[in-house]
Amino acid sequence: MLRPASPLWLVHPSRVAGLSAKHALAFALFLVLILGATVASVRGGPVPGPRAAIEESDISVHDGVVGALKGGEAYYPATARVLRSGDYPLKPFLAFRLPTLPVVLAALPAGLPTLMLLLLAAATLYAWWRRLRVALARPLPVLAGMLLLAAGVLALLAPDVALFGESWAGLLVALSLAVRREDRWVEAVAIATIAMLIRETAAFYAIAMGLLAFAEGRRREALGWVAGLAVLALVLVFHAQAVAQVVGPLDPTTSDVAGLHGFGFFVRAAMTATALHLLPPALGALLVALALFGWAMWDDPVALRVTVTLAIYAAAIAVFARADSFYWVFLVSPLLLVGLAFVPDGLRDLVRALLDRRRVRVQRVTR
Repeated sequence: MLRPASPLWLVHPSRVAGLSAKHALAFALFLVLILGATVASVRGGPVPGPRAAIEESDISVHDGVVGALKGGEAYYPATARVLRSGDYPLKPFLAFRLPTLPVVLAALPAGLPTLMLLLLAAATLYAWWRRLRVALARPLPVLAGMLLLAAGVLALLAPDVALFGESWAGLLVALSLAVRREDRWVEAVAIATIAMLIRETAAFYAIAMGLLAFAEGRRREALGWVAGLAVLALVLVFHAQAVAQVVGPLDPTTSDVAGLHGFGFFVRAAMTATALHLLPPALGALLVALALFGWAMWDDPVALRVTVTLAIYAAAIAVFARADSFYWVFLVSPLLLVGLAFVPDGLRDLVRALLDRRRVRVQRVTR
């Protein structure tokens, strides 16, 4: 087994530093797998930017609901009317977004929601700067990591994007990950609970965090995540009852095959939601794969949690997201590209481990 080399960008060696060639092969296969999976994502031609993609999404529903609330309508009848007018499905009850964000947006003066989103983004950037400055060895790598974080956050700050619950929930998920410590997890649970009450799909993140805490023997933290999920479950019960009051038997139901667009859809959505849409599709897809690999290389509890969260949302988007629901990726896009900051150490250490061909020689000495 090779002795770990001095880190390049990281303060401590990467996850594969010092591994035997046999164990490093598993990480090499992981890299080959995600690189191969991104090939499918570049077959669809150029990747649109976030503003162009949003114009083709169901933003009209969000606009219509918030406008109706400002006009004095109640949330559930207004949402049902807007969905019917756009020929959108009204069943199951999750076709109706939770009222948290629309009600708040309708109550605030114009421009204030965007300012609030900017403040949330600033808090997220600051929290991750505090994490990266102790993980990366020098100012230049820290600056690179922050620029990569900004490249994932900027798309969420466009005025139209403030209407999407995924924008707020994605920044809250990133903030929750940044503030979580082994001895300070209550804040992370509280922030994640707010994210779930804005967009219920943030529950995938909470489930992942709870399972990891349980696997690590942190029972109190695991119960904290269960408590956050219980709050969401209770809210969803009341939400379902309210939806049932405005939905009729003839209203359309979401098709069972609305998703199933595959991993390539996640890759293209990630490119759309970040600065990668400015690059040639093949290069952008390659960087998405390397970012996923990079997160797996940082040997830190928060990196493990980010890696698992990215994997869960990649699977959920590939299987369940509709073609016009690319914005699901906003839940993880703020952090995705930061993984590129951990690639130099990971690739160097992986190559060294794979090329380790040293043999142990036993010499018998006869006296």
